[in-house]
Formats: sequence, C-alpha cells, structure tokens
Amino acid sequence: MILAPRKSEAQAVVLPPSPPVVPWAIELPPEANLLQPVAALDPPPLAWANVAAGECGRDDHPRFGQLYVNPVFYELRARENPDWVFNPAYPPQPVWGWLGSDGQVTAPGPTIFARYGRPVIARIYNELPQDHIGFGSPEISTHLHNAHNPSESDGFPGDFFSPLKAGPNLTVPGQWRDHFWPNVYAGIEQFGGIGDPREALGTCFYHDHNLDFTAPNVLKGQIGFYLIYDWLDSGNERDNSRSALRLPSPPYDYPILLQDMRFDVNGMQSYDQLSPEGILGDMVAVNGKIQPVLRVARRKYRLRVVNGGPSRFYFLHIVNAASVQQPFIRIATDGNLLPRPLHNHRKIEIAPAERADIVIDFSVYPIGTELYLIDRQIQLDTRGPDGVSLAGRQLLKIIVDREPPEADVSRVPLLLRGLPTISAAELASAPVRSFAFDRTNGQWSINNQLFDVENPSVVVQKGSYEIWELVNPSGGWHHPIHIHLEEGRLLSMVNIETGVQIPIPPENQGRRDVYVLPPNTSMRIFVRFRDWQGKYVMHCHNLVHEDHAMMLRFDITA
Repeated sequence: MILAPRKSEAQAVVLPPSPPVVPWAIELPPEANLLQPVAALDPPPLAWANVAAGECGRDDHPRFGQLYVNPVFYELRARENPDWVFNPAYPPQPVWGWLGSDGQVTAPGPTIFARYGRPVIARIYNELPQDHIGFGSPEISTHLHNAHNPSESDGFPGDFFSPLKAGPNLTVPGQWRDHFWPNVYAGIEQFGGIGDPREALGTCFYHDHNLDFTAPNVLKGQIGFYLIYDWLDSGNERDNSRSALRLPSPPYDYPILLQDMRFDVNGMQSYDQLSPEGILGDMVAVNGKIQPVLRVARRKYRLRVVNGGPSRFYFLHIVNAASVQQPFIRIATDGNLLPRPLHNHRKIEIAPAERADIVIDFSVYPIGTELYLIDRQIQLDTRGPDGVSLAGRQLLKIIVDREPPEADVSRVPLLLRGLPTISAAELASAPVRSFAFDRTNGQWSINNQLFDVENPSVVVQKGSYEIWELVNPSGGWHHPIHIHLEEGRLLSMVNIETGVQIPIPPENQGRRDVYVLPPNTSMRIFVRFRDWQGKYVMHCHNLVHEDHAMMLRFDITA
C-alpha cells in the first residue's frame, strides 16, 4: 500500500529572517571527535532479531556466517541534548544528537573510523524523548550513505523504530537495533570474496532516514561521519607500504558538515515540515556551529566537505582576507577517490548529500594568516541555484596558528584509485529504464507515482547491470538523485529542450552516488546490482522532496 505522510496538510509558514549572530566566537575542535569501539556488546549480536532482549523486529542479517569475522563493535545512542549552542547570540536549545565516547551528546554525532575487511556491528539505541516538543519525529532508521550494505542494515525508510513504534517493514518496536556494516567492496562474489578495491568508498556519513521525517530529524542532529580506510587510502601518512597513498591523515584528515538552517525571532531553530517545498535556511551550520573558527597547523590537510542539506546548494571557495581565491587539490567526489588528483582547483560546487575531498597546503601561509570558507551561490528558494555572487558569505574562518609538531610527510601522488571497467559489450547490452522526476497532483513523484514503502516500483536481478535514465522535465527545480547500495557512472547529460550534450566536468566523471539533475535535463547512469538482495530506494536528496514522496523502492532478487 501507499502510505500517506504521517502529518496533516497545512500551508507553508513564511518566517522572518534569522536573528544576527556573533561571528567567529566559537572554535571547532582541532581534530575529529572519534567514537571509540567497545570491547563487546551485551547481549551478543545475532543474525536474527533479538526481540526478547529489546531489539526491534528487523530482518535477518544475510551472509552473517561468512562476513562476521573479527568484528568491531560500536554503540550509537541517539539522545537529546537540551542545551546545544549554535552561536552565542542564540539561546541553548534542544538537538537530537548522538552520545560520544566523552559522554557528550553532539550534533553532528561522533566520527567513526572504519576499515575495509573489518566488519562493524553498530548497535543503535533510540533514546530520544517520545513526548518531545517541536519539529521532528522520535523514530529513527539510520542509513550509512552510501556504503555497500545489506538491505536490513541500509536504513530503509520503512524500518524506523522507537520503543513505542515500528515502521511498516518491521514486526515489532524496540529500544535498539543492530546494524551489520560488513565494510566490503562491491563485487564480493566476483573478486574472491573480498570485492573490487576500485569500488572503495572513503567519505561516508550516517543519517536518519525515517519515512516522512528525514529532513527535520537530520536538521535536528541525526547525522555524523563514517570514514573508511583500506590498504591504499590507509589513513596513515607514515605508512611505509609501497601501495599506500600517504594522504594527510588524522588529526589532519578533517570532516566538515554544512547544513542550512533557519531560526525564529527568539533564536530557536525552526522548520516547517508540512510544506512540500520546504524552507530554505538563511544560516549555515558548520559541524553544528554558525560561523565558527578552525585553527590549523602549517602543513597539508585533507578536508572532507559534506552537504548535509536539506535543500541548499553551495558554490564554495577558500579565500584570504583580500577575498583572493586560494588553490587546493580535489581528490574525491561522493567519497570516491578520483583516478588522478585535480590540481589548482578553486571552487567546490556541491548539492545536498554530495561530498568533496580536497587537500590544501597551509604551509605556504605564515602564522597568523586568516582564510575563509565562503559560499557564493545565490539561491532564493528551495528550487536550486539562481546564480553566483561576487562577494559571497563567510561560513568558516580558518586561522593558521602554529607549526606542526613533526614534519609533514603526507603527499598527493600522481595516481589515486583506478576506475572499474565498463566494457562496450556491457554498455550495448544493458537494459535502459527511464525515471521522470516531477509533480503529480501537487505532490513530488517519480514516473507519476508516489512512494510505496511496501511494494517495489522496480525489480532487478542480483548480478545484473542496467542503464538508468533520469529525467527532469521541469523548468525550475534541481533534483540531486541518490541511488542506494551502489556507486554508478554518469555516462551522459542532455538538455531535453535543445538536444545538446552537456559537458561532464572532470570531478564528476568518476564513481558517484548523487546525480544532480538540473531543470530540463536527462542523464544516463550505468549501475550494477551486486552481492545483496532485498529492498532499497532511489530518491531526491533534497530531503524535503524525499519526505514528500519523491522516492521509489527497488528490490534486488536472486
């Protein structure tokens, strides 16, 4: 059946501008806030749902006996922090973050460092207040974007749970749920049980995927980083292995989350979850703080920039005090290392859920230098970009304030990670499916259908490959389309009014999982469906559109 949104219909609320903030009054921590693993989980993880011990009624973990080897255990506890401070100009206020190893509940949550070949059991507890005040809904379904995970651990929208409620795809509510994240490359059945290393993802993030309430819950803090390393991108710049890239490593490997927000006249975060068009924020939180400061050493850093949405697009630069754009090296898109680094870059265009990894060398600046991450994107509403401004607005101040404690031995080599091959025969034989992202009777839709959480719109066979054609027939809206489970390759983009091919920039020619679909455009994507069976989704990652039914379920069968 098709589930209607679990909310009443209402007109969008027109809000006044957010009150002014005090810039550069909050400092970000100098390194990522790591979540430490625990020695064991009590009760121990099982392949099936441990309903008797309080777990919600999920499906069984597939291939558990094969891949549950030498696991790492984490406890992720979703909790409310009643006194979060976005900026000193605003009062302390509640957020729904995650409990860290330091005992603090933060939004975004703590960062997890993972490794390919070391499976993770993330025991996720829902300890959110069930009688809360304000926007959001206290059920959760955590998606690890876009790891190659089995269906029951993918954060399917209908798998939401709380101690009181179970989504339509679960059997019973629960206090917790085990997510089995095996940390395998795609293609484990074709490459000797370990997968294809060319399919590695590095920059992932976990976020709530609750049916109808993804946007408000993510805005409220249900998001955090999950970084995966392997023998190539090893997370150790002093790695002596000949295969290691030796990119800047922790603490100089630093994630940056951008979220657009709006606050009421009292400085309290506001969101209208009833409007199908949403509300564009006029403040940008950087790792949960508005106009913070990041202090750096005079050396190379790897910055992993993630657009946490819900609706804003960014056109980012790093500039000096005279507003001169500074160069950096682009090394990854959507968490996928590029085949070769792109040197002398000066901008990052990034839509909701897109990621961009860059390396910038702060050793060229004297101590005391102040740089700024600025956004020059003009965006008037949630439809998408409306142009580029000359000045832009400052999001983050970066102060070069010290020498590194030891020599910087990191590097950016000439080659990064190769691309999996797509043969001419595969391109010629791949079936083509077409999906139109538009409106139907005022609701967001795909192929004139609203999201049906219990029945698939598409069924594909495990081990198959297809070309998916994404079409945006509208003249006004941009749709960042996300396909769960697999990375794909963008083959072509065409203006459907003129028939003219649209060039694909180098940073978008590799593997990716978010495909920005501009107005009056069609694009073709080559995607494989490997290793897992079950239910997954494709949706617009403008989270407001996703919450208002611009999503479809696809099932992978044997």
